[in-house]
Amino acid sequence: MALAKFSWTADRRTSAGERGFSLLEVLFATTMLVVGVAGLAQLFALSTRTNTSARATTFASLLAQQKMEQLRGLTWGFDTLGLPLTDTSTNIAAAVESPTGGTGLTPSPTGTLGSNTNGYVDYLDATGKSLGSGSNPPQGTVFVRRWSIEPLPTNPNNTLVLQVLVFRNGNRPTADNTVGVKRLPDEARIISVKTRKAS
Repeated sequence: MALAKFSWTADRRTSAGERGFSLLEVLFATTMLVVGVAGLAQLFALSTRTNTSARATTFASLLAQQKMEQLRGLTWGFDTLGLPLTDTSTNIAAAVESPTGGTGLTPSPTGTLGSNTNGYVDYLDATGKSLGSGSNPPQGTVFVRRWSIEPLPTNPNNTLVLQVLVFRNGNRPTADNTVGVKRLPDEARIISVKTRKAS
């Protein structure tokens, strides 16, 4: 009799331990896992796009700052007699800056930030190397850099407003002709003022 009792208890323990999960519980857990992984995949894709855009914007900002430094380095002051002295010939649009053949600090035509205007635009490859100027981007252009030089209306003889715009080639289909356009993704805009200084 003792043997039969032992056997019955062992069977009861085995059947309770083998119960496991039901099919419904397994399906629910799998669904929750798939939803969680899909959410993480979307978050990863969004993070990758955001990082790529931030990298392009940072690089565009550096390229804009580089051109602004070139513009600010041009002569805009007074000579020893106190007469205005302005650099109107340095070519900063060429692949290699040269002291002649350019526009220097000559006031730009209207709309130079909105279109590729010779003398006020240059094209850059993926590493930031200048590919030169012109109306159309040469092959290999990754960034387009445009600038404008405008006399300040309240003091046109002694103060210039300098603006530089850098964007990825092909990123500005219709925004150039729109009034009040804000900065678009992957682009940089810098504005500065340059006043005459005595030499």
